[in-house]
Amino acid sequence: MALNAAYRDGWYWSHDGLRLHYRDWPGATDRPALLCIPGLTRNAADFEALAARLAGRWRLVAVDLRGRGESAWPKDSLTYVSLTYLLDLGRLIESAGLQRFVVIGNSVGGLLAMQLATGHRAAMAGVVLNDIGPALEAEGMARLRANVGRAASWPTWVHAARDLQSRAAQIHPDWGLADWLAHAHRLCRLSGSGRIIFDYDPRIAEPFRLPGRDAGIDLWTAFDKLAGLPVLSLRGALSDVLTAASQAEMARRLADMQVAEVPRVGHAPTLAEPAAATALDILLARVADHAMRG
Repeated sequence: MALNAAYRDGWYWSHDGLRLHYRDWPGATDRPALLCIPGLTRNAADFEALAARLAGRWRLVAVDLRGRGESAWPKDSLTYVSLTYLLDLGRLIESAGLQRFVVIGNSVGGLLAMQLATGHRAAMAGVVLNDIGPALEAEGMARLRANVGRAASWPTWVHAARDLQSRAAQIHPDWGLADWLAHAHRLCRLSGSGRIIFDYDPRIAEPFRLPGRDAGIDLWTAFDKLAGLPVLSLRGALSDVLTAASQAEMARRLADMQVAEVPRVGHAPTLAEPAAATALDILLARVADHAMRG
């Protein structure tokens, strides 16, 4: 299936009046849908390759969180916090008719996946935590905080790709120009002035940078609520956000959790890497088996 696998644009309204967007790729109706939640500065386009491989067999619903992609920007930047995202996701689940679903969470999307278990555990059929866990590493968080919301624009897509490569080559050391161009097209958009810019509201950085923002964060309780579900923890071998020690502690607490490492990738894998695709297929086979047994 080509990367431009056909999807339907879905829209819904948040509790505070924002028109929010998701992409909906059709798939089998006798198994759970895949609810795909991107990372902090990313959008639904991050799941194009995944949809190209799985759509038809699985329904994929990939969300643009508020302030990203086609979703509206709020007036109040302090709504860029987990509680509001979870309220938005609850509206999405209802609007898209997701009665049973597997949550695939990239980075911050994985944090939201864990927290969704508080209100939607009964509807969850599985969880994929992509390079994220209950423990957030200080080094990785500092790097993300330094990069998010920075002003940037470029005259061409090649300029954008080259700049992104210069800033993140350690995350994908094996990528060539074509990979960085594809990455730029997922992360950026063409502005009205003809410049290439990031496809998100730079104000998403404001709550992320508040003093003490990381203090008191403890997601282990939310993580423990995933017990009994098929769960996959993916880790980029070069990650500075999820350490091998943290992933091992996750596996200790959830004894039947599937664990996989993606070689020569940092934070976070794209899910298109062979190791990631194989691990995800194993997880989805477990989910499909559970669905068949009813």
